[in-house]
Amino acid sequence: MNNIVLNSLDLIPVIVIDFYSKEVIMFAYTNMLCLRLTLLTKLCHYYNRSEQSIWLKGFESGDLHLIQEIYTDCDSDTLIFSVLILGNGLACHTKRPSCFYKLLTN
Repeated sequence: MNNIVLNSLDLIPVIVIDFYSKEVIMFAYTNMLCLRLTLLTKLCHYYNRSEQSIWLKGFESGDLHLIQEIYTDCDSDTLIFSVLILGNGLACHTKRPSCFYKLLTN
């Protein structure tokens, strides 16, 4: 974990993928404290930039993200969380399985 590179706001971008389908389901940020909590509990903790607080994904909805694998890119400045989604299996606050559902172009 000492090799992780933080951005100028002391955050780490996180791409979240479904463990089985490998589909990208959301994008978030974490920081070192959130990452430590994630590693300790195996539940994804992200950093809520608007509220400047720790966010345990699924705490309110029940759709907790259970870590299966964590990858870092070659520069150690971006993470991929490969997760199982507990509860209803929804990743997005819009009640969808993925936050990426809006088609920009085809």
